[in-house]
Amino acid sequence: MDILTILLIILFTPLVASLVIILIGKERRKWAPAIALLGSIGILISTTGLFLESQEFSYQYSWEWLSFGENTFYLGFVFDNIGATMLAMVSIVSLCITVFSMGYMSDDPARGRYFAGLSFFMFSMLGIILSSNLIMIFLFWELVGFSSYLLIGHYFDKNEARQASQKAFIVNRIGDFGFLIGIILTYWQFGTTNLEAIAGAVGVDASLISHLIGGLLICGFIGKSAQFPLHVWLPDAMAGPTPVSALIHAATMVAAGIYLLIRIDCLLTLEVLTFIAYLGTFVAVYAGFCAFAQKDIKRILAYSTLSQLGYMAAILGLGYSGIALFHLITHAFFKALLFLGAGAVIHACHHEQSIDKMGGLFKKMPITATSFIIGTLALCGVYGLSGFYSKDAILIAALDSNFQLFLLLILGAFLTAGYMGRLIWTVFLGKANSENADHAHEVSPIMSGPLIVLTLFAVLVGLNHYWPFGLGGIVSLDLDHLHHLEHYKSMHKTVLIWGSAAWIVGLLGSLLFYGRGSKADRLQDKAPKLYAFLESRLWMDELYAFYVNKIQQRLADILSFLDEVLLRGFIIRGGAGLVGVLGVGLRILQVGRLNAYYLWFFVGLILLWLYAAS
Repeated sequence: MDILTILLIILFTPLVASLVIILIGKERRKWAPAIALLGSIGILISTTGLFLESQEFSYQYSWEWLSFGENTFYLGFVFDNIGATMLAMVSIVSLCITVFSMGYMSDDPARGRYFAGLSFFMFSMLGIILSSNLIMIFLFWELVGFSSYLLIGHYFDKNEARQASQKAFIVNRIGDFGFLIGIILTYWQFGTTNLEAIAGAVGVDASLISHLIGGLLICGFIGKSAQFPLHVWLPDAMAGPTPVSALIHAATMVAAGIYLLIRIDCLLTLEVLTFIAYLGTFVAVYAGFCAFAQKDIKRILAYSTLSQLGYMAAILGLGYSGIALFHLITHAFFKALLFLGAGAVIHACHHEQSIDKMGGLFKKMPITATSFIIGTLALCGVYGLSGFYSKDAILIAALDSNFQLFLLLILGAFLTAGYMGRLIWTVFLGKANSENADHAHEVSPIMSGPLIVLTLFAVLVGLNHYWPFGLGGIVSLDLDHLHHLEHYKSMHKTVLIWGSAAWIVGLLGSLLFYGRGSKADRLQDKAPKLYAFLESRLWMDELYAFYVNKIQQRLADILSFLDEVLLRGFIIRGGAGLVGVLGVGLRILQVGRLNAYYLWFFVGLILLWLYAAS
């Protein structure tokens, strides 16, 4: 079977699964999980077959889509080291999430709609990975936004879920508008949106890139990867089912923004890259502080995702797109593990999400607790786990490139250990703080199985930098570059000391400060003003609300008034009214008497004479 056929199977398998689920009607709830599972297995098998078929990971195929005048647009596939890496990660993580969902959503009356949306989400993300040009990426980019709207708003009977889905959709449209303008300017500048052709043109003439094009293209990244100031949708997206949160945060939606930057890094000027580096570093620290003022277990993990996306953006802005991809992959596995672990805890506690009402769950849920703790240690960058290797590379590169950013990223690592330690000690240690927690028990094998698989990946995925299915490529190039730096050994030692100190102090400090299974939040009790400030999240939601209600709405009211009065009232209705008045006047003149017509004739002559004389 040729590569193109396999790529088509990979792309359209989840779409077919989604359509079948929709079309089976009344049997949808019964058969939907099995159909979605078959689709996920099909993706993994086809991806494995693709790796066995191709050893070079270098393939492109395009065909004409639209043509008018001298303008021709193409659709096409690209399969290289970057795409192979993403395909491997997405196929594994999505399968684990689908299996977990079969247990988590077993009692949901609308699980047919859920699994149809889940499969469609996968189709959209796979389309982004396989697209060879910006136009095709944008088409699937919007489909990802649409499918996330459906999944976040799955519980549409709840106001919180409806508002969260609308917020995610609208905020992403802001970033996508800039992205679209950037694509148009890219086509105008290069005459194509094909990624390989653009890279080739830039390689010949670097003056083709510009701040404007790069700045507009990264708007898509800022929206999808929830970077400041368009980050506000991501914490609220927790209103959707927990497996959806795992998919969005780990393998698909937010990862798409980083993936886009990796694909278009040749179009980004030094100034744009510097902006991305500082923006990412700010978000890494900002999100870390915000997480301390959250009590919802999923929201804490949401801010953790924001922080880690900041790390990826920071290192990419410093010129290491391969290391950004490396951290994207390791993060996908341990963050999927953490979200599914949170889902298991929520499910066992009868959908309780506040960590203050949990406690003592380690003895009741040993598999979930152990896997969650391992995922947390990987997130904190503990030596030997996957997160260590990618975060270690980020910190070494930052130390070599920009010492200020290095210190801030170390601060971000300390904050990560602090808020994740607070979560671990509060949820799994001490005594149960509610009846739901007291009656909790380990989840079924269909839910604990994916946790075990993801735990293995969270441990092992960073051990071999040269994956057999494509993690070599740009990742190994960047890592080799670091290893050949003149002061690499001393920098590695410095990072090892500082990085280890960050997670050790963060975890132990949170244990000493918050205690085990604490019922009340110590920070809120001891420093209420500080807690309120962190809880405000820099009042970004309030600022957006002020803009929408006080500025945008008033501008809309003014435009509505001008539309009603000036356009409809004066120009349209006024013009029609003027014609009507003239018509009435002309009808009055038509009296049917000859002497009257003579009179008007002479009046007209006199008026013409007066006009000519003047």
